[in-house]
Amino acid sequence: MVDLRAQFAAIEKEVRRAIDDVLSSQVFVLGPQLEAFEPEMAAYCGLRHAIGVASGTDALALGLRACGVSPGDEVIVPAFTFLATAGAVIQAGARPVFADIDPKTLNIDPESVRSLITKRTRAIIAVHLYGGAADMEPLLELASHYGLVLMEDNAQSLGATLGGKKLGSFGNCAATSFYPSKNLGAYGDAGMILTDSQDIAGRVLRLRNHGQTGRYISGEPGWNSRLDEIQAAVLRVKLRYLDRWIAARRAHAARYNQRFAKVDGIRIPVEKPNSVHSYYLYTVRIPSQGTNPAARRDRVASHLASRAIATSIFYPLPLHLQPAYASLGGKEGQLPAAENASHEVLSLPLYPEMTNEQIDRVADSVIEAL
Repeated sequence: MVDLRAQFAAIEKEVRRAIDDVLSSQVFVLGPQLEAFEPEMAAYCGLRHAIGVASGTDALALGLRACGVSPGDEVIVPAFTFLATAGAVIQAGARPVFADIDPKTLNIDPESVRSLITKRTRAIIAVHLYGGAADMEPLLELASHYGLVLMEDNAQSLGATLGGKKLGSFGNCAATSFYPSKNLGAYGDAGMILTDSQDIAGRVLRLRNHGQTGRYISGEPGWNSRLDEIQAAVLRVKLRYLDRWIAARRAHAARYNQRFAKVDGIRIPVEKPNSVHSYYLYTVRIPSQGTNPAARRDRVASHLASRAIATSIFYPLPLHLQPAYASLGGKEGQLPAAENASHEVLSLPLYPEMTNEQIDRVADSVIEAL
């Protein structure tokens, strides 16, 4: 799905030099690399503050806490997303409430959100899935009308834009992930919270470091969640290449789209007008047929596997049907768009270093399978 060796080969000297600088300094936590990386990331996203933390999941949970989400609150999240989006709500002490998705973009459906708002609703998390923008204008209107926190889960869409603005710069704050496979990936777990709010940023700075307001003085219980110096050094090198890598991903996605444009039985990704998709994942849909709605998609995946071509399913089970959240009462048929997507989505290999020949081999195999 992603060839990290090919990426490393292109930047190896710079990365090794950056890591060697950290090793020579023997400063590994809350040091000069993170101090430099945070304002670089804030500037890239068009925001005032960026706070590095240990993972994208921690970024979500800490961001919610910093925005005032507390036990007894409800947070509306899309049912079709990675487990961490809801898990972070639980970590913050709140209750996730699952919304359906737009069947075209696969991002959270604002009308579904509207129907779920109660007196206990404190926040909405808008996930920008696969590299494409959620429908932010109606979500911002809902948040403003009901006095809700709007948080962006931008773990998959760093560098993408909507209306000329970087995703992650619309809500009260945004969380992103630097998991190694991401468009901007660390060499381990790492994450970040981005915001224009001085109050949110200040609280996250305390919460990520045991709630300390001074040395060994804690104002509130916090986390041990700090983006370490080696990861910050690696990410600083990679940030210089991010826009170039996204441009390559977009070119590869365009080639896939061209190959599939006139093929029956496959739906290519939807890119919203006035937006720039960053294509963290190139995800097609194989419309279901018959009594087993996932059978056709699974046959295509099996055919590609027989040709030594990787595929992945992001995601095979919506959150409202996950065993972990059975106590919340989710039922099959409750969120039809999310459930249909889980039966039909298939992500194909996509990374900047792919060749046209590789893309064509994947496309040929998909077409052959169909």
